[in-house]
Amino acid sequence: MIRSAWEMKLAIFMLAASVAPAQPHVTNAQMETRAVSGSLDSTFRAIVNQQAAPAWIGYAAPMIAGDRSMCCWNTNNGITCQGCMLEPGTASFPAASGAGTVRLEGDTEFYVFFRVEAKQVVKIRTFSMDCNVDAGGLPFILLTGGKPNESVALLESLTGGADRKIANAAISAIGMHRDPAADAALDRFTAASQTEETRREAVFWLGNARGRRGFETLQRILKSDPSDRVRERAVFALTQSKEAGAIPEIVRVAREDSTARVRGQALFWLAQTASHQISEDAIRRAIDNDPETEVKKKAVFALTQMKNGDGVPLLIEIARTNRNAVVKKEAMVQLGRSKDPRAVKFFEDLLSAR
Repeated sequence: MIRSAWEMKLAIFMLAASVAPAQPHVTNAQMETRAVSGSLDSTFRAIVNQQAAPAWIGYAAPMIAGDRSMCCWNTNNGITCQGCMLEPGTASFPAASGAGTVRLEGDTEFYVFFRVEAKQVVKIRTFSMDCNVDAGGLPFILLTGGKPNESVALLESLTGGADRKIANAAISAIGMHRDPAADAALDRFTAASQTEETRREAVFWLGNARGRRGFETLQRILKSDPSDRVRERAVFALTQSKEAGAIPEIVRVAREDSTARVRGQALFWLAQTASHQISEDAIRRAIDNDPETEVKKKAVFALTQMKNGDGVPLLIEIARTNRNAVVKKEAMVQLGRSKDPRAVKFFEDLLSAR
C-alpha cells in the first residue's frame, strides 16, 4: 500500500521513539549520556571511583505492573505542580496537567538515581517516568543499555553497608523491578542470616509488589521467622497484597501465631481491610478463646477500626454481656471515646436505668 510522505515520516518517528532509550525529565543539570560498556556494575563503579565531587547517575529499569506514582507534588499560589528536587534549593515546576485523571495503564519503566560523592554512593532515589526532577545544577550521567538483572545485582551490592537509608532505598528499588532476579534477591533478604531491619524492609515489598511469589514467601515467613517484628510486618504486607489468600492467612495468624503481639496486630489489620463478616468472626473468636488478656483487649480495640462504625454494635454487646471484667471495661472505654450516636444512646440508657 502506498503511503503519503507524511505517513512515512510519522511511522519512522514512532519506530525511533519505540527503540530510543528513555529520557528522564531532568532539568538544571549538566547532562551526559553514556552507554553501558561491559556490564552495568563495571560501568557504574568506574564512574563512582572517579567522582570526588557531587554528581548523579541514573538509568531506566523495567517496572512491575500497576499504576505506581513516584514523584513529588507541590502547591504554589493554588497551582498544583509535579516535581522533585534532588538537591536543596528552590525550583519552578510546570503545573500538573494530569491532575484528577486516571491512567488506564501504568508505566512500564521507572528511574533509579544515585547520588555519588567522595567516590561512594550516598543516596538512592526512584522516580516515575513522567516525574519532573531538578538536579540542582550538578552533573547527571544517564546510563543506557543496562540489563534488569544487572540493575538488581548492583542495587543488592549496596545493601550491605552501615547506612540503613541506602540499604532500604536499594531494597525498595529492587522491589519495583519487573524481573525474576528481583524475586530471588528479595528471598535472599528474608533469610535468617539477614538483619531484622533488612528482613522487615524486604517483607513489605513482597506483599506490595511481588504477586503470588511474594505471597508464598510471606506465608513461609509468618510460619518460621523467629522475630515478632518481622512477622508483624509480614501481616501488614499481606494487607497490600492482591492475592486471594492474603486475608485468610491474616485470619490464620490472628488465631495461631505464637505471640500475643502478632495475633493482636493481625486482628487490627483484619478490622481495617477484611469484610465485616470475616473481621467480626475473627474478633469474636479472639475475645472468646484467646488465652491472653492483652489479645482480648486488642480485639476490642480492633472493633473501633472497622469501616462505617460496623464494630459499634459488637462493642455494645460486649459492654453489656461479656463476663470478663477486663474485656467489658475495655469495651466501655472504647465506646466512651466514640462519637457514634449508638454509643451515646448506650450510655444514656445505662444512666437512666440507675
